[in-house]
Amino acid sequence: MELVLDDIETETKQVMENLKAVLIAAGMTFENVVKTTIFIADMNDFAKINSVYGTYFNEETAPARETVQVACLPKNVNIEISMIAIQ
Repeated sequence: MELVLDDIETETKQVMENLKAVLIAAGMTFENVVKTTIFIADMNDFAKINSVYGTYFNEETAPARETVQVACLPKNVNIEISMIAIQ
């Protein structure tokens, strides 16, 4: 229940692990994800975020994705990810 703000890679990994837990609780995996939206505070972090994000998906079945830089995220985090998954 604590924010992980050490660096963007660690923060991204924590967000993805949180989403993984939600998917598992719903009886799904990242293979069920059809679309994601990534909200980031700094577009210069995109490459670092992408390198972590990409490890959670199979390149052939990766979901549609959009990435948006925003002015401010809740609790001053640097990344937030929204996912849509279907069974």
